[in-house]
Amino acid sequence: MTTTISPTLAFPNLTWQWRDHAIRYTVMGSGQPLVLIHGFGASIGHWRKNIPVLADAGYQVFAIDLLGFGKSAKPDLAYSLDLWHDLLSDFWTEHIQRPAVWVGNSIGGLLAMMVLAQQPQMAVGGVLLNCAGGLNHRPDELNLPLRIVMGTFTKLVSSPTLGPLLFNQVRRRSRIRGTLKQVYCDPTAVTDDLIDILYEPSCDPGAQKVFASILTAPAGPRPSDLLPQIQQPLLVLWGEADPWTPIAGSKLYQDLAAQRETGATPSVTFQAIAKTGHCPHDERPDEVNSAILDWLTALAWA
Repeated sequence: MTTTISPTLAFPNLTWQWRDHAIRYTVMGSGQPLVLIHGFGASIGHWRKNIPVLADAGYQVFAIDLLGFGKSAKPDLAYSLDLWHDLLSDFWTEHIQRPAVWVGNSIGGLLAMMVLAQQPQMAVGGVLLNCAGGLNHRPDELNLPLRIVMGTFTKLVSSPTLGPLLFNQVRRRSRIRGTLKQVYCDPTAVTDDLIDILYEPSCDPGAQKVFASILTAPAGPRPSDLLPQIQQPLLVLWGEADPWTPIAGSKLYQDLAAQRETGATPSVTFQAIAKTGHCPHDERPDEVNSAILDWLTALAWA
């Protein structure tokens, strides 16, 4: 299977009001529902190489811009994984109303795990792509020098004076390009269209305060605490050259995958993707789309 999707392909641009905030979402296809959840700083456009392929294969594909990202509203709130979990729960209740497969990259993967663990009636399975270990690093996860550096950085980000100046530096196109080249192994995948997907929402009013709120938010639940609560099958895909969520962080999923024949819960299928970074669905879409579709076909309900 080869993905031949134009990077500027327009999806249906739909809006839903949630707690008086405009939420952008899209839906394509029909059949078993799949819900795609992007990572930090991304949006629906980050799934542009996946949505049409999955929809054409006979699935109803939903994708949503989380509050604070993409074309969704960017109110001045205390952002957290719990806030976005509530958003996804309400979205499912209003728009889907059938058990879905939840697909997430990075913090989107952690949100997918929260849905499976805390709202089992909403899910028949999950696909995790380089799942984050938390919304932010926990202090105990950092060595002392880095802990001090990160503590100072978060204070600067929250400063009314220095915060906007720092944000304007972080969101520069050249800075975004440089960051992407650190987390993508294939430099040809770092296109102008991809940079626009990340840059344009950062120009919206409120984007800087969203950035500051998220960087100072609680880390949220650990995957190791969520996994014992999950009963649905999981497909875990991991770009093994990811510097943000290194392949070593996937050991708990690999251990479960090795125990599949013993009836371990949840049932985990694990696949490492060589020479790939933090966003395998965008960097290696053909491999990721094929892996997801093969896994879905193998499930008893597919």
